[in-house]
Amino acid sequence: MKVRFSTLSILLVLVFLSCDSARKEVKMEKLPYFDLKGFMDLEVAKLDGVSVSKVSRINGNEKSAEVTLSSQEWKEEFQAFYEADINKPSLALSYSTNAYYEYLIHELLPGEKGKVKEIKIKYNKDYPSSITFRMKDENMFFSTATSGEFYLNQLTQKLDHYTIETTQKVVFMEPTNIKISGVVR
Repeated sequence: MKVRFSTLSILLVLVFLSCDSARKEVKMEKLPYFDLKGFMDLEVAKLDGVSVSKVSRINGNEKSAEVTLSSQEWKEEFQAFYEADINKPSLALSYSTNAYYEYLIHELLPGEKGKVKEIKIKYNKDYPSSITFRMKDENMFFSTATSGEFYLNQLTQKLDHYTIETTQKVVFMEPTNIKISGVVR
């Protein structure tokens, strides 16, 4: 009886340990696409305490403000760029990668499922000078399209200006359009 109980106990412990290791996040050794999340982390670190002339437009109603943002607030401001990162194991073979002159372009392959349709990186020398993306997601109840532009000043190698625009449409409702743009001071 004791042998059976101890064997059962050991077996249960092994099952719990194996379940724990299965929950760990899968990390890729080499990223297959441009590291947008890592790039944004580098650029956001340069912006702590920097002021921006910001224009917010919601369904045509526009507001302007001069604000100073912390690193965390900049990260929240650029959440759409973080969401556009395509370096996930499930997307490892979903995009074509092409280089044309100073551009690196990742496009969703036909028949593949992914919200991010395109990421375009323009290089000046060996560092990105601009990044743009397009995302789209839809089902029978809603559709959403988001685009973003991020431009760096070539002299300072810091953010110069940016734009993020989202249009959301829920069935039986009018579409909502939100556009945020900013110029760093």
